[in-house]
Amino acid sequence: MTITRRRLLTTGTGLALTGALATACGSNTGRDDGSSGKNGPTIEHWYHQYGEPGTEQAVRRYAAAYPKAEVKVQWRPGNYDQQTAAALLTDAGPDVFEANGPTLDQIQGKQVVDLTDLIAPVKDDFNPAVLAPKTYEGKVWGIPQVVDMQLLYYRKSLLADAGLKPPGTLDELIDTAAELTDKKTKGLFLGNDGGAGVLGGTPLFAAGLGLVTGDGKVGFDDPAAARTLGKIRQLYVDESLLLGAPSDWSDPSAFVQGLTAMQWSGLWAMPQIKKALGDDFGVLPFPKDGARGRPTVPVGAYGAAVNARSEHRDAAKAYVKWLWVDSTESQEDFALSYGFHIPARISLAKKAAKLREGAAADAVKYATEYGYSEPLLWTPASKVAYQDALSRIIKDGANPDSELRTVVRKANEELKRVGRR
Repeated sequence: MTITRRRLLTTGTGLALTGALATACGSNTGRDDGSSGKNGPTIEHWYHQYGEPGTEQAVRRYAAAYPKAEVKVQWRPGNYDQQTAAALLTDAGPDVFEANGPTLDQIQGKQVVDLTDLIAPVKDDFNPAVLAPKTYEGKVWGIPQVVDMQLLYYRKSLLADAGLKPPGTLDELIDTAAELTDKKTKGLFLGNDGGAGVLGGTPLFAAGLGLVTGDGKVGFDDPAAARTLGKIRQLYVDESLLLGAPSDWSDPSAFVQGLTAMQWSGLWAMPQIKKALGDDFGVLPFPKDGARGRPTVPVGAYGAAVNARSEHRDAAKAYVKWLWVDSTESQEDFALSYGFHIPARISLAKKAAKLREGAAADAVKYATEYGYSEPLLWTPASKVAYQDALSRIIKDGANPDSELRTVVRKANEELKRVGRR
């Protein structure tokens, strides 16, 4: 299974460990005696298998350039998160590994090393939305590598021809989608399931709520949550949504082919859209809803973490600092030369030539000002309960109040469970 960075925003963080140990950690680990020709230890660095061409060659080039130790890169196909989780339970795991996290289990289980000291001098330069889920009890456990995000694309010409302005509220989005729907074009594409799979907590944040509060409580135990999710259902009822497109939300084909006037997709789609449409498109955050609402965009980031079982923890930390804190040129290269992503450092995002103008510059602004990510305390079980409820609300017309009451109970149980560890 080849994985692109966009999967950060479509997959959960739960790790199924059953049966993984034998799959991930055989006797052939690629390790040597720990010494190298660079007068330092040999560091093993794991990456998941990216789909963007050139990425593997790039990370091997970065590793070869490290002056203080030999770094051996392992490119890991298959279920990477499962492989990593299993490897961390043994003495045969990597010294440094790329993580969609680290997860709460890995942090609470003391499987990863505190990296707060590495990032401290430049902490304020990292996008806070992607740094937050890598922070637990005031300590940083992973260094963000790039920012991926979702956002709303719209055809400028179609809105202008209809005398419409880009929607700034959820109510305006509903009305605009209805106005733009005709026999040939639907007003909005949120995925072939009507948005149940991709939207996640985005509507809750747009209502001024959240998934988990800063003090560890359920963040959507509020009537505003049901109100907002009911409006997503209205889009479905109005038949303003494109359903059954040849490809799903992550692919911009429906948008560039004129099947929809607006589409929720990822930043990675922008080069393809610009090639097809030129400047006839703009981007927006998910629009706010209600008096307490705020525009919002979901963001995510893989991070570099250090294995607590590593025999070379200090050397591994030094390498991580060199690559993901000090080597800003490599960080920009990694973000923008292989696919289309935002550097995790705010200063790099602002000065990157490819992100200075037009829709790309708007995307950087939205990610910095309106970005959110799923908190560490939002467990896989809570996420599944919420996603199932959201699907029933949007597609089946289930009552948002009763559905969310069930999810709140489940989320409360989960928060109590993880809080007792």
